[in-house]
Amino acid sequence: MSSAQNPSSAVVVAIDGTSGSGKSSTSRGVAARLSLRYLDTGAMYRAMTWWMLEHAVDVHDASAVAARAHEPVIVSGTDPQAPTITLDGVDVSTEIRSDLVNANVSPVSAVPEVRARMLELQRATIQDALDGPGIVVEGRDIGSVVWPQAQVKLYVTADPAARAARRALEEGGSDAARVQASLEARDRIDASRTTSPLVQADGAVHLDTTPYTLEEVVDQVVALVEDAKATARTP
Repeated sequence: MSSAQNPSSAVVVAIDGTSGSGKSSTSRGVAARLSLRYLDTGAMYRAMTWWMLEHAVDVHDASAVAARAHEPVIVSGTDPQAPTITLDGVDVSTEIRSDLVNANVSPVSAVPEVRARMLELQRATIQDALDGPGIVVEGRDIGSVVWPQAQVKLYVTADPAARAARRALEEGGSDAARVQASLEARDRIDASRTTSPLVQADGAVHLDTTPYTLEEVVDQVVALVEDAKATARTP
């Protein structure tokens, strides 16, 4: 029997939350620790945004974005040690982290046709991972929309100042105040959009990462996953 037919033999860990709260580092750490696959859904939206910008589509015109949302070929690598994202066969891992994409990803992500396309790709990747030990998926609507049946669901947050400091460090010393304002604006857009808003999914564990080191956060999530797997094995 394949693991897709026997859900208890594979695990899906859905990690949602706000920007800069440690979702990516936590998700990769948990996946590596438990030998699971890893999917960064945010990178997929960033790749879509980069494609729209490169093809001179007005990202603030939802109809224009929707009309071309089916065109990009987006492929996500699922190795937590070296995650990749290709767009039409080209590695865009660097381009999608640019300030230009940061400034434009929210309007693109809010377009229903974009979210429908991403939902299809994300579910296909998760389904493929069920033929192995499972996958850790990070984003903003994984536990609420993409895979609500995930055995482990988390909603990760952190103090706004801490989030800004972490993100500024990742960006090589960006101004923390500017970064905090950007993160809070992104949160407002994500939480207020009509399609798949950022919410804490039913049954999700809220984890505030502010007082913890990355290793401590990973330890907590790994413990939740191991508990869920043990419960699934109990007759």
